[in-house]
Amino acid sequence: MKDPVILPTGITYDRDSIERWLFSSNNKTCPVTKQPIPPDADLTPNIILRRLIQSWCTLNASHGFHCIPTPRPPASRAQISKLIHSATSSSSHHSQIKCLRQLKSLAKESEANKRSIESAGAVDFLASVVVNFNHDSELDCIEQFGSSPCDEALSLLHGLHISEPALKDLVNRNGEFVDSLTRVMQRGTYESRAYAVQISKSMLHMADPLRIIGIRTGFFGEVVQLVRDQISKQASKAALGLLIEMCPWGRNRVKAVESGAVSVLVDLLLDSSERRACEMALAALDVLCQCAEGRAEFVKHAAGLAVVSKKILRVSTVATEKAVRILLSVGKSSATAAVLQEMLQIGVVAKLCLVLQVEGSGRAKDKAREVLRLHARVWKNSPCVPPTLLSSYPAARGLRW
Repeated sequence: MKDPVILPTGITYDRDSIERWLFSSNNKTCPVTKQPIPPDADLTPNIILRRLIQSWCTLNASHGFHCIPTPRPPASRAQISKLIHSATSSSSHHSQIKCLRQLKSLAKESEANKRSIESAGAVDFLASVVVNFNHDSELDCIEQFGSSPCDEALSLLHGLHISEPALKDLVNRNGEFVDSLTRVMQRGTYESRAYAVQISKSMLHMADPLRIIGIRTGFFGEVVQLVRDQISKQASKAALGLLIEMCPWGRNRVKAVESGAVSVLVDLLLDSSERRACEMALAALDVLCQCAEGRAEFVKHAAGLAVVSKKILRVSTVATEKAVRILLSVGKSSATAAVLQEMLQIGVVAKLCLVLQVEGSGRAKDKAREVLRLHARVWKNSPCVPPTLLSSYPAARGLRW
């Protein structure tokens, strides 16, 4: 322990550990007693124990134990409220940036400070800064002060890891805040765009389906652009996660397809060998290929079928399942003569046969078998089909799978 504190249950913990337990992990009970802990519970410093720890470290300094300095107390609500008031009432961008940087510095000190900043009403203020985003004035601020109010506000919002109720409140602002994040993703700095998409993912994860259905096409366009630009791993994964979570609702698949998502995802699969990125790109493609517009764009892409087939059995079990699902969607609803011939020529049929032969996911095998069954008459004379499979190949032997 470095900074022992006492919970209302009477149990002492290290401040950093118990704050992570209560605030970062959203636990609401004492780890030892399992009693509920109120959200606004005070963590009382255990001064006697802290002094004993410091004395022990001093006595054992020769054994490599360094004296632990007296920790800085958490920021008071009055101190935080004063900073927020100063930033809100100031018309000077420089003053706003200065206050926001001080808040960000406090947030980095402890989880308790983060919760205090949120409870003091900072989220509303930070959201208002983002809503007032103006590209030209932001550029002027960056030239003069190294950053802008919007940059600092987004950085702080992201770093606070704000609570579920606060996230839901942001979603329920009649789309105003989402529209503001869209503008930032379109014209903000790389850092602000990355923060904007990550905040969007956290926020929309809390949204009800009606809110998600109402997201405008422009938002999808900027999310797709972030996938294309690859400005950071965190931003790319947040953008892919948004596509996966939002596209199943309403006409969102079509909105994403119209924004060029299919082509961008196929290109990402061509360029990336990173496991998680491939899995997420295939998952997003799987969702988009469940609509006619998505399948049409997919089969139109010169590398679509080839790259999805290539990822089968080469990335992970999850990637194989998603890739076979994509091929099944195409096989069921978009299998023109030209598409079937291409699948045969580029080795898709051979790869599906291989899925049946190797040990692996039962779900992937079932989907692969279904694709082969659908087009057995077209592919029955293919030399890529192993002799061991001919006995169960329906059109070749007339047997039912």
